[in-house]
Amino acid sequence: MNIGASQNKHNGFQIKRQELVQLLESKGIHDKEVLRAIAAVPRHCFVSPEFERLAYKDSALPLDEYQSVSQPYIVAYMTEAISAGREVDKLLEVGTGSGYQAAVASQVAARVFTIECRENLFERARKILRELDYANIHIKRADGSKGWAQFAPYDAIIMTAACDEIPETLLKQLAVGGSLIAPVGYADEVQQLTLVTRTTTSYRRRHLLDVRFVPMFQKGKVSS
Repeated sequence: MNIGASQNKHNGFQIKRQELVQLLESKGIHDKEVLRAIAAVPRHCFVSPEFERLAYKDSALPLDEYQSVSQPYIVAYMTEAISAGREVDKLLEVGTGSGYQAAVASQVAARVFTIECRENLFERARKILRELDYANIHIKRADGSKGWAQFAPYDAIIMTAACDEIPETLLKQLAVGGSLIAPVGYADEVQQLTLVTRTTTSYRRRHLLDVRFVPMFQKGKVSS
């Protein structure tokens, strides 16, 4: 590809990102930091090459190993829900997948810690995040349901895979005053996107949306 064509492609993606931001705003995403994050992150770098032309459509896109790159609206909605206009120092993501959610979250959190158990997805996401120089994102391959105790507690936790129940380990790694968001429910069924806030004495839960996510546990294996 020559320099002129490359520049035109780059400009085209910038225009499409701005159009996506406008669409998300019309759908109810109003946090300016989150909208700036969507505008800043090059989603076309996280999708499979054959879907690059669809990167800025507001839809989920297929990824390896029956996973997907989440719909931009859901990524923005979850990010907005756990940040809620407050300062987030440490954010934990369970289920790196493509790395797109981590990249968006890294624009509103000082540090992002993300976990992926699938080797191919882990290696792919790590490579992309390094190439794009997301220096505040730390990634490891592990069982996401166990969290990342070394850096706990977290101001925010995002789970990008569905679970029947939120693992107790993750709840314990949430800081007092912090928020966790997760799709709760069974595979192949509508799940409830649930926001959990930790208080000094308990956990408050609130149902936000009906969603469909891939399951964290699949045939006895962790899918995060």
